[in-house]
Amino acid sequence: MELRELKSFVVAAKYRSVSKAAKELNIGQPTVTTHVKKLENELSVSLFDRVTRPIRLTLAGQSIYELTVPLLDGIESLSNKTTDMEDRGPVIIATTADIITHTLLPVVHEYNKQHPKVFLKIKSMSRKEVIDGVKSGEVDAGIIQRLDRGDKLNFAPLFVYERVLIAPKNHSLLQEPLTSLSDIAKYPLIMMASGSYTREILENQFRKLGVRYNIIMELESMDMIKRFVSQGMGVSVGPRLAIEELDLDKLGMVSLANFLPVDRAGIITLPGKNISKPAAAIIKLMSSMLNDVNKV
Repeated sequence: MELRELKSFVVAAKYRSVSKAAKELNIGQPTVTTHVKKLENELSVSLFDRVTRPIRLTLAGQSIYELTVPLLDGIESLSNKTTDMEDRGPVIIATTADIITHTLLPVVHEYNKQHPKVFLKIKSMSRKEVIDGVKSGEVDAGIIQRLDRGDKLNFAPLFVYERVLIAPKNHSLLQEPLTSLSDIAKYPLIMMASGSYTREILENQFRKLGVRYNIIMELESMDMIKRFVSQGMGVSVGPRLAIEELDLDKLGMVSLANFLPVDRAGIITLPGKNISKPAAAIIKLMSSMLNDVNKV
């Protein structure tokens, strides 16, 4: 017994006509007749009294019709509800705190305007957590500051991710050109938590240079770090994208492109993972709004 046979039977019973059922279903009249006969053979009953015109349901046909109509309605309702659920999300995007605050915010605002009914969830994670979340399928897409060769994920480049030194206005580090990262290591450092990507890169470089350094404070965001640096508590190294124009009233900034890698941030997705329509929509929007944005 197939769904198409039940549909042909129900529509023919509704119109009391095989030809009208064929027109409604957009199939040939012989096909409807075949479907009904197959159903009769499987159930070992006659569903229609074909002597009269228009055709009429037999008692067995009436009973089966009454059972079949709600079944087909339920299947159609299930299809509609499934589509509606997919169209509403949730869509889960993960990235680091600095990218959320200083890059992703306009994208989220625009997406919510275009898709007000979709539940969009933004997760703040470390770079490693973003990669792990995408690999596990928990996250639909992530934005990270470079994909390692061993990570078997799709990567769509977006924007340049440069690192800079930030220090209080008139700090001695701002007076002369930097000659080495060892110049920075001499001063108290205010950094993100251990394991954050930029901090790992900086500490690796310090170790290669064989210099001692002192991280006096660990904070959860670059916005908090900027406040403490502006008060003269120390200096920091972070992404250029986290420095706003207004920050430069209280802070000085120096590019570290000669000393630390300049990465290209991009969107990561899991190959083969089913991407819902709402998820595909925000991935497309991120690509259009963030691609080639000048972050240097």
